[in-house]
Amino acid sequence: QVQLVESGGGLVQPGGSLRLSCAASGSIVSIVSMGWYRQAPGNQRELVATVTSGGNTNYADSVKGRFTVSRDNAKNTVYLQMNSLRPEDTAVYYCKAIILSTYTGQWWGQGTLVTVSS
Repeated sequence: QVQLVESGGGLVQPGGSLRLSCAASGSIVSIVSMGWYRQAPGNQRELVATVTSGGNTNYADSVKGRFTVSRDNAKNTVYLQMNSLRPEDTAVYYCKAIILSTYTGQWWGQGTLVTVSS
């Protein structure tokens, strides 16, 4: 019905940058919001950043000033530009979207691993 496909994870050294992408496809009427969450081993999944259809953004305090979330409404795609990465940013990053399809619900991507290590 609705699929979210993420890309862009990988291994990066501390201080480096990565850009994640998440594309939504399927029976989409409209997308209310899209965003990123992450889960490190032994931790609960936590909010990283979200962006609404109107462009309003929300960030976790731990990533403010380093990460930027953006969205291409025409492509149903959300991006996460991650700069000044730290070892504590290591986690599986999940894309989440609130979408009006045959009903309004939330969908998750499969996750992409980001490892920050020297």
